[in-house]
Amino acid sequence: MIVKREMESAVKKIAQQFPVVTITGPRQSGKTTLVRHLFPEHVYYTLEDPDLRELALSDPRSFLDSSKEAIILDEIQKAPELLSYIQGIVDRNNRAGRFILTGSHQFHLLGHITQSLAGRTFIFKLLPFSMNESHQLAADDTMESTLFKGLYPGIYDKRLDPTLTYKAYFEMYIERDLRQIINIKDLRLFRQFVRLCAGRIGQILSLSNLSNDVGVSVPTIKSWISVLEASHILFLLEPYYENISKRLIKSPKLYFYDTGLAAYLLGIENENQMDRDPLKGNLFENLVIVDIIKKRLNIGLDHNCYFYRDSNQNEVDLVYKHGRDLRPIEIKAAKTFTSDFLKGLKSFKDTFPEKSFGGTIVYAGDLEKKMGEFSLSNYKNAASLI
Repeated sequence: MIVKREMESAVKKIAQQFPVVTITGPRQSGKTTLVRHLFPEHVYYTLEDPDLRELALSDPRSFLDSSKEAIILDEIQKAPELLSYIQGIVDRNNRAGRFILTGSHQFHLLGHITQSLAGRTFIFKLLPFSMNESHQLAADDTMESTLFKGLYPGIYDKRLDPTLTYKAYFEMYIERDLRQIINIKDLRLFRQFVRLCAGRIGQILSLSNLSNDVGVSVPTIKSWISVLEASHILFLLEPYYENISKRLIKSPKLYFYDTGLAAYLLGIENENQMDRDPLKGNLFENLVIVDIIKKRLNIGLDHNCYFYRDSNQNEVDLVYKHGRDLRPIEIKAAKTFTSDFLKGLKSFKDTFPEKSFGGTIVYAGDLEKKMGEFSLSNYKNAASLI
């Protein structure tokens, strides 16, 4: 069964307007399946094939002109030199949808694209399944199951074992690929660093603390975080603040793009362990935030998501900015609502009385209701809030 991806309609629409469409994202997130499904008439080439890559680079003009039809170039980061030749082709013939590109590493790829294809391509970021997409194959999964399994497509359509899958993913893709990008002298320290990042999900990023715990310099920590961001392993959620009198936290929070990978790094090997793990709440918060971010990315837009915290520890887990409106969202892994959940939303409303638009508690319970200006929502419906 081919899962209908939420990005499909946006990609098809953009392919009717731009000569080049580029889809980035982590390895195994479904990029190849998506583009081959959406563009079956395009000639497909994967640059992972060393023979094909050598052929393409030895005579790029002939390779790209050999088919006057539209082309899919999978894993374009393997041969970024082709981008300059694609630029020349689309400048001569600006036909929409001529090239569909995919790439797993935006660390170097985006620099090449910005240089060669500025104004000629639209860039999408395809992440692993959203919760709605995964429910096409596993509608009855519990919260603990979803947190443990994560949302990489292979876990669902191939019924892969999550722990073994993420072990292989970490060893084959993260360690191997990243060592090709940066000079990691001590792989043991890098592994320790990635696991320490997983233990800091949902926390304010402290470069100095990570530096002390790992035993490498702050510039090295910055470099490693940048590479993990570019490889779609983790991301930093920025704080929302304005020029107001309250002193607000201005450092980002750290999250992973997938809770299954984070669970593996934390040593969680089954759903029962997930249910008892002290970071279950952090992972739940991570799951909800990423699902909301995916909703925006899947239509080709910036996510416009932030968090809020002031110096008095008043905080809101997620702030969605829509124009001048701010929608605060508080995220709780509990299945039972308590009035304490409203504290952060009320504080945020007092701080931004003219901009705060409603406010929602996302939790693991089933009750959905309005509570005055605030509302209660099950986590499976979180993406529908924006």
